[in-house]
Amino acid sequence: MPTYLPFNVTAALLALNASTHGTPATVVVNRPAGSTLTLPASYGSGAEFDIVVGATITSNNLIVQVANALDTMTGVCLTAQDAGDTVAGYETAADTDTITMNGSTKGGIKGDRIRLKDIAANVWQVQVISSGTGTEVTPFSAAV
Repeated sequence: MPTYLPFNVTAALLALNASTHGTPATVVVNRPAGSTLTLPASYGSGAEFDIVVGATITSNNLIVQVANALDTMTGVCLTAQDAGDTVAGYETAADTDTITMNGSTKGGIKGDRIRLKDIAANVWQVQVISSGTGTEVTPFSAAV
């Protein structure tokens, strides 16, 4: 059985591709100054990406975005709130194409996880499990 080592990200920009960064590999973002990860165009390939925050974001943002203006994301984010034993849930909107984590209110804390799957032409399915601080808010937006 082959061993798949985590793909360590320390660069500001990374264009993800299924053969290098896709499941069963794990992409670990170890850049406190944030990184922008761009997904390949979605066409229903079944490609999956598993992204883990390896170092809490302390400046800038960790951004995961689609490749083009036609692609969108569909799914949810569950964020553990620091104010108690509560979880906030956020749904994507019809035009969501970007996940932004800031190391605080939008997640981006060491151990947070983003899973994405190319499920159809122009559609990425997304699941985010994160921790937040302050007054937590959705990490989803339409920015591409």
